[in-house]
Amino acid sequence: MKLIGRNDPGSGGKAGAGAADTEAWAQSEETAAALPAQRTSGLTVSRTDAGYGPDSLVRVSARQFAPAAGSYGPQSAVEPTPEQDSFETALAAREQAALESRHRQAADQGDPNAASQLGALLLRRGDLADAEPYLRTGAAAGLRAAANNLGVLLHTRGHRAEAAQWWRQAAVAGSAPAAHALGLQLRDQGEEEAAEYWLHFAAEHGHPLGAYALGDLMEHRRDVRAERWFKVAADAGHREAAYRLARMREAAGDKDTAETWYRTAAARSHARAGLRLGVLLEDRGDLDDAARWYRQAAQNGEPRAACALGFLHRDAGDLTAAAEWWQEAAEAGDGNAANALGALHAGRGEAADAERWYRAALEAGDQNGAFNLGLLCASAGREAQAEQWYRRAAYAGHREACNALAVVLLQRGDESGAEPWFSKAAEAGSVDGAFNLGVLHAGRGELQQAHEWYARAAAEGHGEAALQLAVALEQRGQLTGALERYRQAAAGASAEGAFRLASLLDRRGDADDEAEHWYAVAADAGHRRAQVRMGVRAAERGALEIAESWYRRAAEAGSRSAAFNLGLLLARQDEEAEAMVWYTRAADAGHGRAALRLALLALRRGEPVQAENWCRRAADAGPAEVTERASRLLGALHAELSA
Repeated sequence: MKLIGRNDPGSGGKAGAGAADTEAWAQSEETAAALPAQRTSGLTVSRTDAGYGPDSLVRVSARQFAPAAGSYGPQSAVEPTPEQDSFETALAAREQAALESRHRQAADQGDPNAASQLGALLLRRGDLADAEPYLRTGAAAGLRAAANNLGVLLHTRGHRAEAAQWWRQAAVAGSAPAAHALGLQLRDQGEEEAAEYWLHFAAEHGHPLGAYALGDLMEHRRDVRAERWFKVAADAGHREAAYRLARMREAAGDKDTAETWYRTAAARSHARAGLRLGVLLEDRGDLDDAARWYRQAAQNGEPRAACALGFLHRDAGDLTAAAEWWQEAAEAGDGNAANALGALHAGRGEAADAERWYRAALEAGDQNGAFNLGLLCASAGREAQAEQWYRRAAYAGHREACNALAVVLLQRGDESGAEPWFSKAAEAGSVDGAFNLGVLHAGRGELQQAHEWYARAAAEGHGEAALQLAVALEQRGQLTGALERYRQAAAGASAEGAFRLASLLDRRGDADDEAEHWYAVAADAGHRRAQVRMGVRAAERGALEIAESWYRRAAEAGSRSAAFNLGLLLARQDEEAEAMVWYTRAADAGHGRAALRLALLALRRGEPVQAENWCRRAADAGPAEVTERASRLLGALHAELSA
């Protein structure tokens, strides 16, 4: 029994879900307000698409803009010349200036509608000081658009209380954008009931951002109605709502609906939706489609998608492409990709490059980097440095580092220091840690505790742990339970478990085909006794070439029984010279029957001294019947030599 340290450099989960970004877009009678930022899960995602998000102060509505700009039809096949573009820009600027002049003239003559329109234009341009008096004029006249935009302006200047007053006035007058803005501000102040009222008002009046914010608030409070409002917002084109809805459906086990909404959000360039969609597709084996969405998500700035795409290329055997995607992800701060690059270089023997990327992973906050640095140092014989890295990762909660550190401590005789780290690894879910804790208890004779930890490790697929349980059951005569555990060990890639399962089935005599299957599994895994058994079975069937192949594999790996059997097989085929080579190898390894065979062959050649030497070695090696025959032969040789 030995300690296990299942150390997989660069391993780890591929990609998980991260924090939410918030895409804000609003409509009003005249303008769309820049509102307080939505609550997110933690990460801030920069916005590069102009007009989106809380950075946008105000937007002219579609009704207002369409007459000036015309309809959105298919793009013309003819690109405008620079002269045309310059002319159209200048023309638009002149029209805008003329519009502003007309609004200003009418506003100065006391027209509140014109004052509201002019205030919106100035607010959109960022001229807050000039916009404020005109918006106040419109708001005082009861124009809800002016009141909403005045709230935006005041909120921008940090006058939150007065902004809320104007938003409330506009919301009471029926402005959904103002109700949305007011709801967000109340939520941020902790007044969730009031916030819910106004967000509900905005959502019910067709404001997608209001529906999204309401769903966000309800999900935060674990209210099942959140899904309904996310769907309302998603149906209206809100990509973050579609993503959040997909996450809820996936968590509920409804992967088909989740996929639909991930596709909806990803088609609108939502990077994390593309990542999650790729994960779903990869899990069900649609690798080409998964790669397509990973690629789109990576191009939209999601490093975890680039990392996942790297793993897809690696699994397809294209390490060059894998390294390119991992490097892109690692340079964007993805620790998993940096670890993967480190493992790639370590596998090539490029220790310096491996160390550089493992350190990059650690700098990105991935403690697997410290663990992998420990593995790298251990492979180079730098045990003290390896222990330091294991310890760093272990104190950060890396369960396999806890196990590796415990192994190091135990190997140098510090059992009391090792046990707490094995326990920490096992309690954190390390199957190797659980197995090793079982080994520790078994070494003390504490079999009940040992078997409890073996059982925990075996339940997670640890083949060697299942093997220990199976051996204990077989020793107690509980053969049915032993067979079950041996099957579990074999399924967990334990070659010894597969061999013992085959041997037990063989002895039982009622499952010959299954026994041969497990002998073959163990033999293919390099188990020498199983290889000998496969050779014996093949020889019994007359399949001498197959038998010779199995005997050679086992003999070349050091099996003395295989060497002896190979010698017998070759002798039957009149290949005495090579047979002698394998007899000698077997006898030199302590095989009594091989030594006795060599003694008999020496006698046949008329070499009594050689025969005597081999007889002595056969008598020493045994087993009992060989010792007896060798002793009789020695007696006969002495009599002949004395005569």
